[in-house]
Amino acid sequence: MPTRGSADYGARVSDDDDRRSSPRVPIALKVEYKRLNSFFADYTKNISRGGTFIRTKNPLAIGTEFMFHLTVPGLEAPLALRGKVQWIIREGDATDDQEPGMGIGFVYDSEVERERIANTVEKLMVDSLGPVLYEKLIGNRRRTPE
Repeated sequence: MPTRGSADYGARVSDDDDRRSSPRVPIALKVEYKRLNSFFADYTKNISRGGTFIRTKNPLAIGTEFMFHLTVPGLEAPLALRGKVQWIIREGDATDDQEPGMGIGFVYDSEVERERIANTVEKLMVDSLGPVLYEKLIGNRRRTPE
């Protein structure tokens, strides 16, 4: 299986994939971004402190850096984020277990921004799972050194 940043456009990633340094949680949030002169609105499949998977039939090329807006419940305005496409799954390579889309790694301008986004994402994860389940599933992994 290819690693992050490889040029395999048909790369599949399972839930057991260990490339991530942060655990992920299934969550559907609206994502808006611009591609050339067109605007797209898609949805996330999951999110972690380090990135997200955007479901789309038209993924951007691996290595593409772009700005996107994530609509987060409880926030007055969408969260503006910069991300980089790490891997994609084309529609023809999708399976019942893995939808077409693109794995996005968050890109930060500063440590302050990284921490702010990580805290927002962690709150989303707690809200999605509930505090008890979050602590059982993710709390221990979060405390292990990356």
